[in-house]
Amino acid sequence: MMKDQLKGTWILFDLDGTLTESGEGIGKSAAHAMRTMGFEVPDEATLRKFVGPPLLWSFREYAGMTAEQAEEAQRIYRERYTAVGLFENRVYPGIRTVLRTLRASGASLGVVTGKPEDSTRRILAHFGLDRFISRVECVKDHGSSKKEDLIRTILPENHGEVWMVGDRRFDMEGGVKAGVHTLGVVYGYGSEEELRESGAEKLARTPGEILEVLCPGAKPAKGAFLSVEGLDGSGKGTQIERLADALDRFGFDVVHSREPGGTPIGEKIREILLDKANAGMTDETEALLYAASRAQHVREKIRPAVEAGKVVLCDRFLDSSVAYQGGGRQLGIDEVLAINAPAVEGTLPDLTVYLEIGHREALKRRCAASDPDRLEMEADSFHARVEDGYHQLIARDPGRFVVVDAAKPREEIAAEIAEKVLARLMDAEKEQ
Repeated sequence: MMKDQLKGTWILFDLDGTLTESGEGIGKSAAHAMRTMGFEVPDEATLRKFVGPPLLWSFREYAGMTAEQAEEAQRIYRERYTAVGLFENRVYPGIRTVLRTLRASGASLGVVTGKPEDSTRRILAHFGLDRFISRVECVKDHGSSKKEDLIRTILPENHGEVWMVGDRRFDMEGGVKAGVHTLGVVYGYGSEEELRESGAEKLARTPGEILEVLCPGAKPAKGAFLSVEGLDGSGKGTQIERLADALDRFGFDVVHSREPGGTPIGEKIREILLDKANAGMTDETEALLYAASRAQHVREKIRPAVEAGKVVLCDRFLDSSVAYQGGGRQLGIDEVLAINAPAVEGTLPDLTVYLEIGHREALKRRCAASDPDRLEMEADSFHARVEDGYHQLIARDPGRFVVVDAAKPREEIAAEIAEKVLARLMDAEKEQ
């Protein structure tokens, strides 16, 4: 696909239910307003219907309020929503890749929503989506709330083809009345029937299908490869789960993996490597088995996922081999790197999180959790060399590593990792 194939095309997105899964914050804020005013709070299914339509309409339709009561409910709603609710939100996984790819294809992107402008811009900025969006059009206090009017207002005079992308009938009806193309997203808060009946020309059941409709054949914007390293007992498992949730909340399409393993062949090699019955395995055999698992992992899983725009989050990678076999087994850092050179062929993590903790404290934690495996049963001197191996790697390539104190409380560790990793990923998006 040509880089400028969509040049002149405007693609307008609704926000709630299209770019972000905002039902939690909207529902809680609507329930708060109704409870405050003495109205019975409806069930979750009804609260979900508040996503998309104008608030005044929803309070009248679903809570039976008068026009005056709906105005007061909207005021109470916005008090809570602007303070708390707008961050009870998450970007749909894959949306970042969609926006980046459309921009790279030459399209201009806009957001057209019934939300107030301040909340809209804060949400876009918080999740780092504002860098992709050229224009934003929202409901003004004394302006029209009709989608078709917002669409007409946001477009420049000399625009090319225009698509309205949304998840509710208000988006589709507005697009039809404004004379633009319409694409309904079924993954949001509206049904396929609602979207078709209100004028959707095309449907997308996933964010990825938006690209298939709007720029078929486009190569997705490249994803990223992240690894998490640390001594056994450093808390990797817990922190990987929390980092994955943070990445998902910000709209990155996360692929989980681990080493050794990550593929069916790799998992079989993993069983051999960690089996206590294989205590007679030579150090060289061990290093080669890790490299063999890695060669399959890189080609079968990591590279394809990154090329598809996904973020691979891997529990250990090459650094572990260098630290454990190069340092712990004393095969030598450069020797282990040489063994792995044909396995990785230049594929290295874009960013590595290292959980820093002393080897004695790490092993004490690990053994308290469950029975140690073959490697964890090694002597204290082995684990000291592994720790030193990691330190040598970090000194060689400090720009790739985010080093975090693993002795701190879990919540503090998770917050620090999420902040630093998200900042690096979003900085990379600016450069592309």
